[in-house]
Amino acid sequence: MQSPFLTAVSEFMYMKRYAKKTIETYLKYILQFIRFNHNAHPKVLGDVEVEAFLTYIVVNKKVSISTQTVALNALVFLYKDYLNAPLSLDMNYVRSMKQPKLPEVLTPSETKSFFECVPAKHKLPISLMYGSGLRLMECMRLRVKDIDFEFKNIRVWNGKGGKHRVVTLSEQLIESIVVQINLVKSLLAKDVLDEKYGGVYMPHALRRKYAGAAYDLNWQYLFPASRLSVDPESKRYRRHHLDERTIQKTVTKAAKEARISKQVTCHTLRHSFATHLLLNGSDIRTVQDQLGHSDLRTTQIFVHILQRGGNAVVSPLDLISHIKK
Repeated sequence: MQSPFLTAVSEFMYMKRYAKKTIETYLKYILQFIRFNHNAHPKVLGDVEVEAFLTYIVVNKKVSISTQTVALNALVFLYKDYLNAPLSLDMNYVRSMKQPKLPEVLTPSETKSFFECVPAKHKLPISLMYGSGLRLMECMRLRVKDIDFEFKNIRVWNGKGGKHRVVTLSEQLIESIVVQINLVKSLLAKDVLDEKYGGVYMPHALRRKYAGAAYDLNWQYLFPASRLSVDPESKRYRRHHLDERTIQKTVTKAAKEARISKQVTCHTLRHSFATHLLLNGSDIRTVQDQLGHSDLRTTQIFVHILQRGGNAVVSPLDLISHIKK
């Protein structure tokens, strides 16, 4: 059972309009910090204890730079925004030196084998992650209105870093999406008959701008949950999007059934999308736009995967093998 303190932090973050995923992540690291300090209240702790915790997760837990940064952000929020006691800007802790892994990428033949093992009921969202380079949560948060059949693209709103972008839509998926929208339409027709139903979740500014849109088909999630649930912010009954863990488990299981030895996750499909675009002749700027990367260097890692020897260098051993005596 969650402590009253963490419940209060959670409610505060909802009030401040933080995303559900961010709230869950921050609470996880705040809880780890409290347990590390023998369940002491954060109000009696400060810079020294935060430094010790950040050092501990690097030295003992071997976390990456990005994980340590997220943990720091969670504690900075806790002290600055919630406790109104900002941490020092010059803290001294061991920075993670763990290098990020090279992205795992499927070959085209592995991708084909993988999709042959994906069950029909989850094939569409998983196909969109590979076919359009979507992150898992970008896919789960798609609304009906985000699909543009005329221009064959998908509008992604508030992706990583709050950025918007337009990505390609495979013609092969159009028929399946039409079927999916009809399913959403039938669920909505059933939901509005329930007096407890409060409409789909709407971002704060939009719920004021578009009154009644919560009951509009265009604003419903493309991949809705199987049942209504209570919105933790408003306490109203809504049909949220499909639980992302369902898709994660499906991807893992399909890769295992396809006998792919690589560690395949939802992000692997996005990495494969980028690599296969480059493999088929797309220029790196186009791939950067499709992925929504701010820095071209982030996209260039997929070029390195395609290059041999780092710079398309042909090994001299390969050269001499063609010499005739």
